[in-house]
Amino acid sequence: MIRQYELVDLVKAYNPDADEALLNRAYVFGAKAHADQQRANGEPYFGHPLEVAKILTELKLDDATIVTALLHDTVEDTDATREQVEKLFGKEIAQLVDGVTKLGQLELSSKETAQAENFRKLLLAMSKDVRVLLVKLADRLHNMRTINYLRPEKRVRIARETMDIFAPLAGRMGMQGMRDELEDLSFAVLNPDARVSIMRRFLTLKKQTGDLIPRITEEIEAALKKQGVEALVIGREKRPYAIWRKMEAKKISFEQLSDIYGFRIVTKTEIDCFRALGAVHLTWRLVPGRFKDYISGPKANGYRSLHTTVIGPEAMRVEVQIRTQEMHEVAETGVAAHWAYKDGKRAENRFAVDPFRWLRELVNRFETGDAPQEFLEHAKLEMFHDQVFCFTPKGDVVGLPKGATPIDFAYAIHTDIGDSCVGVKVNGQRVPLWTRLRNGQTVEIIRASAQRPSPVWEEMAFTGKAKSAIRRALRHSARSEHIALGRQIVKQAFARIDKESNDKAMETAGRKLGCRSIDDLLERVGAAQITGRQVVEAVYPTAPVEDGQGNSLRALGPPVRGVRRGAAVRMCEHCRPIPGDRIVGIAKDSTGVVVHAIDCPLLAEHEDSLATWLDLRWDEDADQSADHVARIDLTVANEPGALGIVCGLIGEQRANIDNIMVTDRKPDFFIVRVDLEVRDVKHLAGIVTSLEAQAIVNDVMRPRAHPADEAA
Repeated sequence: MIRQYELVDLVKAYNPDADEALLNRAYVFGAKAHADQQRANGEPYFGHPLEVAKILTELKLDDATIVTALLHDTVEDTDATREQVEKLFGKEIAQLVDGVTKLGQLELSSKETAQAENFRKLLLAMSKDVRVLLVKLADRLHNMRTINYLRPEKRVRIARETMDIFAPLAGRMGMQGMRDELEDLSFAVLNPDARVSIMRRFLTLKKQTGDLIPRITEEIEAALKKQGVEALVIGREKRPYAIWRKMEAKKISFEQLSDIYGFRIVTKTEIDCFRALGAVHLTWRLVPGRFKDYISGPKANGYRSLHTTVIGPEAMRVEVQIRTQEMHEVAETGVAAHWAYKDGKRAENRFAVDPFRWLRELVNRFETGDAPQEFLEHAKLEMFHDQVFCFTPKGDVVGLPKGATPIDFAYAIHTDIGDSCVGVKVNGQRVPLWTRLRNGQTVEIIRASAQRPSPVWEEMAFTGKAKSAIRRALRHSARSEHIALGRQIVKQAFARIDKESNDKAMETAGRKLGCRSIDDLLERVGAAQITGRQVVEAVYPTAPVEDGQGNSLRALGPPVRGVRRGAAVRMCEHCRPIPGDRIVGIAKDSTGVVVHAIDCPLLAEHEDSLATWLDLRWDEDADQSADHVARIDLTVANEPGALGIVCGLIGEQRANIDNIMVTDRKPDFFIVRVDLEVRDVKHLAGIVTSLEAQAIVNDVMRPRAHPADEAA
């Protein structure tokens, strides 16, 4: 366990002006608070906060962050309170400790909806002060380093959580070194056999070729010296998880993998980076397609470097990264560079990006109304994927995740540009909207003011920003459509009782049905959440609703014969039989009798129990009531106003719409399922005929497939 003076010395090594009294006070407070606690390995618990603090000293962080590391478990796991912490260490440290405590209470591996909500809370806490995340990541890193002392099932849960959430977050925050270690430690828990296999293959390779890293390092240093470039050369084997991930992505074996060695050249100036690149390319042959310039086009997390792969000694592929010392600090520590100290002063690193920008964008996106699951999906997409860089016609650079399409490009510039996109030119050529963009392409978005997003765009889009904007636009469009449809349904429902559906009547109905406005009421009617009859009854509860021919629409009981008196009778929800259909009944011990049309596919499930079958027939006056609900499926052209025309035709045939929903939607057509209140088969046939006569209606049918087949 690190001693008190050792921790102070670690901090003062990079910040001679550190508040030694504050650090000592925090050390003593934490040690006393955790005095009676032990970790799973039997060691004193306070050793854990000390190791977390030590990890943060490697990032050269400020006193407040180091003290937060020492105290981060006191409020949650001991008798200490936030008030005590604030009194002894100040408001800033108390807020940081409180933020880390709340993160520790989140169960990020729980079921999806809860995970998404907790992830949002994590981002909210981080967006207030990113140092909360730095402490949490250091806490998770030390926990992963000591994970073998936990129960197997707990190890797997924590490792999966680390791989899914914390490692990508570290990468998105630019902390690549920490991300690599978190991923590899998780890999050792989640797939130990694969990791051991890769380690053994490394040992076999070393026996065959010797240790290539010192030899290649010397050759690179000689090449740089020849060109007069002063630089530090660092060589390493890639981590087992990075090797395995590449093998999985390319579907190749370890023996087929070439670039398993990586080298970094750290120079003094940016000019030296390009001189070093020239020295490397003059010495070894470049592998085509493997050069990337992240200096002129940095990644979103501030990462800058030149990447190249060459054919090195013994025909081995060698990956080389070239960057300045400032770039190297950002590459290794990411957002931590904002708080890092050098020679007792806060180090101003010109390459470090604003750590709050991405977090604010994500939090704002959640607050615009995305569902929690959608938000989590978008956040993970943006954390995991590398970037491509494309240009606008004016030469502005737009960074996008690898796999992005022109739709993502349009929304990355502005939501209005995305919403009005009708086409795209890439390098001057028209291409489909689903085209995957590549580095260096110039993208020109073609717009039209009347254009609106299509549902298929969501499948084409890759970024969370684009998907979120498309869903928002579709929800707005669907709301407008539902309001227009609901207005027609309500108008027909009031007309049946010779009443007018004016705003005052609808306001009254809306209040009784719990709607905030007339538009909300009409939207719910159009979305089949409320029926037109419910709206009428909310205003005129005692008015009899008729079909226009003096026939009451209120059925007094099941209009079938062949059922014993007192038995509960209900119509099959799938086939929806109506007078004129041949019908049979299936007796149910607990639920009475279910009435089916003779061609209902559900009857096949009762072929082995014919004793439960009942021969039923309709009452003679069954067709005098329009309370029978029939179901039809319509294939309708995807055109503005199409649903309004359908509803108008149904109303003209004196039928009420009980329910309506779109079951499938394509660019050219959509399938609508409509439940209608009709008198009998003849009434329904008249409605079907009038619908089939319309150019916008391609097909009308009563569904008869088995529900399981429909779901498939």
